[in-house]
Amino acid sequence: LDHIPPSLTNNFSSTIKILDLSHNNFSNLSFLQHFPMLTSLILDHNLVNSSTPFPTMPQLKILWLNHNRISQLFPFIQRLKTAFPSLIFLSLMANEAVPVNVDSSTFYQHLQYRLFVVSWFPTLEHLDDQPVTVGERMEAQRLYKRPLLERLVNKEPVR
Repeated sequence: LDHIPPSLTNNFSSTIKILDLSHNNFSNLSFLQHFPMLTSLILDHNLVNSSTPFPTMPQLKILWLNHNRISQLFPFIQRLKTAFPSLIFLSLMANEAVPVNVDSSTFYQHLQYRLFVVSWFPTLEHLDDQPVTVGERMEAQRLYKRPLLERLVNKEPVR
């Protein structure tokens, strides 16, 4: 599938809370705006990329985007935060932008990735296959102070 049939949207979108669209060809996710009750969304093995826009869904708690085409974390993570501000579980494994933590040569990159993502989501409890620890949360806040980072990214003067 690369789109949702209108019959599904028309008949069920207002009541569906969990939607698993894994192993499809979705790259355009605008149809999600028709699912106001959605709390869990699984889009593993699709065509989601770093530029894919997402509709705002403040009620979404679980988002899986494993095995997609996400090649850059920023500004992708910023858009995720805007669209899904209440995420508790996020999984981005097996995307180009996500370092694999398999040995000591990639440990530091994987740690930086986790801290960066955690810094954007204060409600996040679980990232990929591991819970977010108190230590990670504290280090993420220390390393990636949001107001300063956002001003630098948006090229605003630092006061």
